[in-house]
Amino acid sequence: MPFSPADTVRRDVVPCSGGQHGDRSPREGRSITAGDDMGRPRTFAQLNLPDAPGEELEAELRPRTLAEFVGQLRVVENLRIAVKAAALRGEPLDHVLFSGLPGLGKTTLGGLLAHESGARLHATSGPALSRPADLAGLLTGLERGDLLFIDEIHRLPVAVEEYLYGAMEDFVIDVPIEQGLGARSVRLPLQPFTLVGATTREGRLTGAFRGRFGIREKLEPYPVLELVRIVARTAAILRTGLDPDACELVAVRSRGTPRVANRILRRLRDLAQVRARDSIDVEIANEGLFRLGIDEFGLEETDRRILGLLHRADGGALGVKTIAAGIGETEETIEEVYEPHLLRLELLRKTSRGRELTSQGRRWCLDHAEPESKAREAG
Repeated sequence: MPFSPADTVRRDVVPCSGGQHGDRSPREGRSITAGDDMGRPRTFAQLNLPDAPGEELEAELRPRTLAEFVGQLRVVENLRIAVKAAALRGEPLDHVLFSGLPGLGKTTLGGLLAHESGARLHATSGPALSRPADLAGLLTGLERGDLLFIDEIHRLPVAVEEYLYGAMEDFVIDVPIEQGLGARSVRLPLQPFTLVGATTREGRLTGAFRGRFGIREKLEPYPVLELVRIVARTAAILRTGLDPDACELVAVRSRGTPRVANRILRRLRDLAQVRARDSIDVEIANEGLFRLGIDEFGLEETDRRILGLLHRADGGALGVKTIAAGIGETEETIEEVYEPHLLRLELLRKTSRGRELTSQGRRWCLDHAEPESKAREAG
């Protein structure tokens, strides 16, 4: 079944802030608010305080344990079992590969694995490791049981990727000490460690590399109910009042992605504070979403430009290069950021000839076309 904004939550209860299984309370028309030490709700007049610095705030918004992580239940349970089994054997956790769309929690889960297993976390990214020497410095500094997290691991150069093979399997690396005809290398042992990779493009990993990860988990977009819980939790951390209907509205339009939901919530908080409102209500939410250009399906301006370009192709298919040139975006951005949501909504489809609108996508374009365009279609 395609994703639909009609996939909403029960209307008689609303999640409150808390852990993964946050308490529920009757809605009774009240907004979700943070409370003071006496349990009394605080209004914006009391909440209009500066946030923590950027990195500290981001860390505060992330769950601190697997129990606090909302959603991805199958993935979380599999990780919990793997961590416990490794601890019982007294071994480092097996190598882990997370894949999925941006903003679903791959980096967060990497940090939680280190916390749950009591390991030190060393974080880097694929583009930052341009030479084997960059990786060698990291690997030789690892202690037993440490966790090395590599974001965007699909962007590792081939030479660096191949350098990891021996490190992952045998915990050794070969360091060259001479160049030219008499080139020699020295084999250095490494402490057993866990490599955790995160990628939005699992297909770009070679089979040999992907096969060396003993644990492979794919993260999926979140249903609305789980996003409601995430938005409510974020509102409490930000000390922001949030009406339950507004909370649901944000969740529905967040493209199944917690990162998008949190971004929308921050912008709605800005608007509510400028309007001197005690909380984010439906009126503020609707105005803010309109200003952000986000419609009832979670579509943004770039999504609409993609659909419009395909619609003007008169039912024909367009290649991703043509679409990228037509809207001024990179091919990678279209494939990773915009196309997945349009595919989930079944507004477009991939074919051997390129991307083309579905019948549902054509109907959407007609419904949202300018009057003269509708008349031209009818003619």
